[in-house]
Amino acid sequence: MFRATCRFAVSLTRDQFRKTLKMADLQKIVENNQRAQGLIDSIQQEMAAIENELVQRKKQELIKENAFLTKEIEKALAQLVALEISNGKRQIPVPGNRGICTQTEATSAAAAPASESKAPAPAPVSAPKEKKVKEKKPPAEKPKAVAEAPIDVGRLDLRVGKIIEVGRHPDADSLYLEKIDCGEPSPRTVVSGLVKFVPLEEMQNRLVVVLCNLKPAKMRGVTSEAMVMCASTPDKVEVLSPPAGAVPGDLVHCEGYERKPDAQLNPKKKVFETCAPDLMTNADLVACYKGAPLHVPGKGTIVAQSLKNVQVK
Repeated sequence: MFRATCRFAVSLTRDQFRKTLKMADLQKIVENNQRAQGLIDSIQQEMAAIENELVQRKKQELIKENAFLTKEIEKALAQLVALEISNGKRQIPVPGNRGICTQTEATSAAAAPASESKAPAPAPVSAPKEKKVKEKKPPAEKPKAVAEAPIDVGRLDLRVGKIIEVGRHPDADSLYLEKIDCGEPSPRTVVSGLVKFVPLEEMQNRLVVVLCNLKPAKMRGVTSEAMVMCASTPDKVEVLSPPAGAVPGDLVHCEGYERKPDAQLNPKKKVFETCAPDLMTNADLVACYKGAPLHVPGKGTIVAQSLKNVQVK
């Protein structure tokens, strides 16, 4: 009997413990749900605040944009009024339109008598419509033709240069490929057909006279940006030498001719081709144009080594 009573008591205690555990679990679940709901409410409030801030920011942007567009419209209307005034249309301000003039003189003239007259106006009589006469615009003046500068040596951009690098053209045995310092930020690439006349060692690190305003042209796939000036015969060619003390970038002048070189010679106008027959060395080996010496001011003349009275090209 005692054992049975103990078993019943133990069984009853287990049931109560289980019920207690279930109640504790339920309480935890309820508490967790409350915490989760609190987090959800907090997140929703933050999202609402952020959304409201974005709306307010967008509203301010639209207000600024609207103010800017309003100013632009007013500027455009002011320009329109100015154009109408320049075409002879007198502008009359209309109340309520921000002072913008929208009526022409003809409209205001027709409205003035009606506003001044106090007596009842007689019945309007339809007047025949006047044909609009188109105003003839004066013919536009043709631009005056700019006088063409005379073709002479002054239009050639001759400068002192220094060959800083030279080698054979990769695709032509008769051509040198040179890098020439002309006193500019970067050297010019020049292709010269001098292989048969001037040894490679004589081309290296020497001063030369360069024609710099020829139109760049491709020679066997390489763009040549200038031309080395030489005294020339069918059998012999000598590279012209600048005076002692000359440096890359020095300008070459010709006595009696103003130096005003074209930015780039137009091949169609054949400026160099016209000057070329008059470019020669004289009996003193000095390179000349029509007998006037080519020189670097304050430093000396341009000369050949041995070729007298021959073509310079």
